[in-house]
Amino acid sequence: MATAQIPATTRHTGGRAPSAMKGRRRLGRLNLPGGLAGWLWLGITIVPIYYIVITSLKTQAGYFGQNPLAPPVSPTLENYRMVIEADFTRYFFNSAIVTVGAVIPTLAVAFMASFAIVRGKGKFLAGVNALFLMGLAIPLQATIIPIYLMIIKMNLYDSLLAIILPSIAFAIPLSVLIMCNFIRDVPNELFESMRLDGCSEWQTMWRLALPLTKPAIVTVGIYNGLGVWNGFLLPLILTQSPELRVLPLGLWTFQGEFSVNIPAVLASVVLTTIPVLVLYIVGRRQLLSGLTAGFSK
Repeated sequence: MATAQIPATTRHTGGRAPSAMKGRRRLGRLNLPGGLAGWLWLGITIVPIYYIVITSLKTQAGYFGQNPLAPPVSPTLENYRMVIEADFTRYFFNSAIVTVGAVIPTLAVAFMASFAIVRGKGKFLAGVNALFLMGLAIPLQATIIPIYLMIIKMNLYDSLLAIILPSIAFAIPLSVLIMCNFIRDVPNELFESMRLDGCSEWQTMWRLALPLTKPAIVTVGIYNGLGVWNGFLLPLILTQSPELRVLPLGLWTFQGEFSVNIPAVLASVVLTTIPVLVLYIVGRRQLLSGLTAGFSK
């Protein structure tokens, strides 16, 4: 009588199929507590966002007449129209001018300073690097009064330039720290090859170091851009004219103007957050990988 042949793979696994064993191993590797904690944190994060969005689509009567977490019965964009008509566009362009005006000089100064610190030698450059590192330990709140007095003496008070200059100064130390670590990762053989080809240090910086450190430049640009865009203290102290308000200060103004109309306040929050959210979606990978590589040493 012929007997059925047992597959070799089944014999070696004690009669169990390989797919079942792989499934059990995969199940054993699952981090259930970590997954549950992640879902819990996601819920904690999403609930306030959900509340802000649905409330901005409610009327004032609808907000007070139903459950705050219930979706709107009759969604409306009237709150957004009200906010846009209250000089919101002007605040948006002021924030854009301040952000671009602060980020671009920061990138240029930080990149050139980082290249000089990494490639140069001498006690002077070492002292400059130490000075930049000391800047990381100085909080903005501790220097706001000296900054205010300096801006007054420079006749820059109540101008966008009064916000841009301190923003550049406080963004440079961290930018230099991140870029220095990226430039140190460039192999020294590439610099020597450029030198043998007759390139000066200036040409080496722009033709070799700049293309290889683009991830760091994007990371620093996004990080500083978010910080300047969300800045509140400097615009509050250094400006007073309504036409020079930036978005965070304009949001504070809306909160005073619509102190009872909560849906209008939250509509302004949504409009203020949209540019930041778009910037994060576009450059989230560069931001996370750049920061990780910058602090890996």
